[in-house]
Amino acid sequence: MTDATDGTGSGQDDAALAAHPTVYSSGSLDGQVVAISGGAGGIGRATAWLFARLGARVVVSGRSKDKIDGTVGAITANGLKCSGHPVDIRDPEGVAAFLDLIWSEHGRLDILVNSAGGQFPQAAIDFSVKGWNAVIDTNLNGTWFMMQAAARKWRDAGQPGSVVNIVVVTTHGLYGVAHTVAARTGVIGLSRSVAVEWAPLGIRVNCIAPGAIETEGWKVYTPEVRATYRRANPMMRAGSAWDIAEACVYLGGPSGKFITGELLTVDGGGQLWGETWTTGKPEYFRE
Repeated sequence: MTDATDGTGSGQDDAALAAHPTVYSSGSLDGQVVAISGGAGGIGRATAWLFARLGARVVVSGRSKDKIDGTVGAITANGLKCSGHPVDIRDPEGVAAFLDLIWSEHGRLDILVNSAGGQFPQAAIDFSVKGWNAVIDTNLNGTWFMMQAAARKWRDAGQPGSVVNIVVVTTHGLYGVAHTVAARTGVIGLSRSVAVEWAPLGIRVNCIAPGAIETEGWKVYTPEVRATYRRANPMMRAGSAWDIAEACVYLGGPSGKFITGELLTVDGGGQLWGETWTTGKPEYFRE
């Protein structure tokens, strides 16, 4: 991995994702159907590439048709199976229609990866009602709508299924992103609860918590803030979207067949030692 801080140097472009080495065998997911929300950018796009390279038929969703078309075009140009549809995960009717479309086109769904989400760095005391609701609605409600819609389809079809939710590390306070920590903590608790409820249906539900992962999303932070992320864990480096993609395959695919209700943290040990300051370290904490 390079020292670039804008995400472009971490194997995020399509050419790099098409050739990035992986620990998994080609064809190991032949015949599987995988849906990935937020699949047109960052972690979602890397995950789409990996699942497609392993033989899965991938369906990506997002709010930007242009981004979806770009991702689908790049993946299919490499002879892989990928399609995409615009979806606003905050709209439960739209989410249900998206799942109906997957069953109509493919007759099944094996794995759902919830990678869609968004937040903005700001001191919690300054959150507006609109800003708070926007983050909660996308990161908690939207994830839930996707989970529930998929579970209903699996139940009604008598098919097993697997859900992987991408969250943020919530084991310690993250200054400047309290709204998304609240939402993602809700997703973790929700996942553990439904993992128990849905186990008799053959549905597994797990979460992955990325630490400092270098993607194009880093551009919302100042260069000074980005530079500190590599020192935010004992390994003293940032991870890549490919690290999370491989974790998604492990938990979501057959290798994780006896794992449910689990939270896998991929952060270089950052939850054990380190600091993450999304808006820069305040002077008060520098003393």
